[in-house]
Amino acid sequence: MASSSAGIVTGLTTAALVTVGVLAHQASVSAPADLRRTHAGSTPAPGASKAPRDRRHPDALPARSGKGERVVYSVDDDRVWLVGPGNKVRRTFEVTPSTVDPAPGTYTVTSRSNRVTGSDGVPVEHVVRFTSTEGVAIGFSAAVDGSTAKPDPDKRTGGIRESRANGDATWEFATIGRQVVVIP
Repeated sequence: MASSSAGIVTGLTTAALVTVGVLAHQASVSAPADLRRTHAGSTPAPGASKAPRDRRHPDALPARSGKGERVVYSVDDDRVWLVGPGNKVRRTFEVTPSTVDPAPGTYTVTSRSNRVTGSDGVPVEHVVRFTSTEGVAIGFSAAVDGSTAKPDPDKRTGGIRESRANGDATWEFATIGRQVVVIP
């Protein structure tokens, strides 16, 4: 009898923790911008000034784009680098930016969703969120239909769109807590 009671208590505790996590995420996304805690690092972003680019190799990892395993996103170049151990680029690819850009800085992946509807109404998969700006959640995603069309400039969206193959790679690499460095 004691072990079945323990199993019930464990199940109830697990359900309660999941519920609290879901509610906390919903509250953080819908909180007014002035109450929301920023996820940016307290130190100046590596590459907060324009990081030097290798003009002969535009897909080369920009200097001063952070250290360690990380995702690097260049707002100006609309490019992502997945950087593994030893500062080795595992993959780099172009993306279609959202209408709301994240500020340059260092963030961490805070939530992920396997499949949802994007803020533009498009079904997306492999959503990796790392910050919010002006009440808009910002993250990487891939449209289920594979499209990477530019978003409607009149809509406030935060989905940085990748191809499905690149979305799969980002999903595998950018787990909760992974560093995301946004550079100009």
